[in-house]
Amino acid sequence: MKALLVLAVTALSPLPLLAANAKPEIERPAASAQATGAVHTVRQIPEACTRIEGRFTGTAAQPYDMQLVRTSPQCQPRAVFLDASKVNPSEAAGWKLNEVARIPSASCSSQQAVIEVWRKPAGQQVALDGQGQNRVYLGDAKAQAAAGRLAALPAYSARLQMEGRPCR
Repeated sequence: MKALLVLAVTALSPLPLLAANAKPEIERPAASAQATGAVHTVRQIPEACTRIEGRFTGTAAQPYDMQLVRTSPQCQPRAVFLDASKVNPSEAAGWKLNEVARIPSASCSSQQAVIEVWRKPAGQQVALDGQGQNRVYLGDAKAQAAAGRLAALPAYSARLQMEGRPCR
């Protein structure tokens, strides 16, 4: 009887079907509720010189809009940001679930945007100097490029989903 009760409670609980229950590398609480039309930063990824911005649109067809914004024209990316619809990130494909960001709507308490941020390691071990920093020297980088030995870049991707009942 007790096992049936546990089974019934777990079957009825609203578990998100995110990333086949993968545990994210970074865990944060849900963001504060955002007003319709207010642009907000979801996540900043300095390695890719990218900031993920979002806003609730107030339309039923596309309730949330997510954009990738370059952080600075002078920023030199050490990672690439790839379109999730093209690369289909998953653990089976070598990607790691980096973070799941939840942004509730201020005008529709039953709805929230859920953004999965995925990371694909480049596969090489980064050499740190005596101060614990990853430094790239121009002469060394030019020599590696001339020899055709450039290291692969890590990759990031983000996928948007909506959870909850839409408001009218």
